[in-house]
Amino acid sequence: MHQPKAAEIKGCIFDMDGVIVDTAHYHYLSWKEITDDWGFDFTPKANEILKGVSRTESLRLILELAGLEKSEEEKTALCVEKNDWYRQSISNMTADDALPGILPFIEELKAAGLKVALGSASKNARHLLTLMGLSHHFDGMVDGNDLTRSKPDPQVFLLAAEAMDLLPSECIVIEDAAKGIAAAQAAGMRTVGIGEVEYLGAADLVLSSTSLLSLPFLKNRLSADQLPAG
Repeated sequence: MHQPKAAEIKGCIFDMDGVIVDTAHYHYLSWKEITDDWGFDFTPKANEILKGVSRTESLRLILELAGLEKSEEEKTALCVEKNDWYRQSISNMTADDALPGILPFIEELKAAGLKVALGSASKNARHLLTLMGLSHHFDGMVDGNDLTRSKPDPQVFLLAAEAMDLLPSECIVIEDAAKGIAAAQAAGMRTVGIGEVEYLGAADLVLSSTSLLSLPFLKNRLSADQLPAG
């Protein structure tokens, strides 16, 4: 049966944490400041389940792991406390903290005429891009402050496509979390996973590092007629 030709890719949407910059460690340490007060050993392995998850959902999962219950007022206070720890820990980040290859790749996309957007569940994503001096690279920015639904719901990526004035089918998403890949695919977008195939195997393409990102490479590995020449 004849397959319809896929739309040409005209925009690229980047997740923030684990794609543009590695802030997972800072999120982990911020949560650990809180869980240590409970006497709960929150391990780096346990932190893996929080990838691509909002702050309130992260707290729910951590409380579940710890076997604890908190009132809504306590949960609100804990989320504020966690955010204060996190913002303090990232306050000195600069463009030099961007993951390998990300800035050259973004510049390559822009030079080829593609639009670039942020699509992150983090409420600090815009703030962090500003801290790092990277905001000017982006044609659209969507973060947790704009969202009413969490990944794997596609809302974040649909809003990012809208911010670039593009159709979902014209976008490709760079993600490091399985929930993010699922969200992008639910939006009808192509996907590139950054990390391990074990967790991101549903993506159209999985790369072990952001340093491998390049337009010619993606053109070679994905449908060539969907991407402009690098």
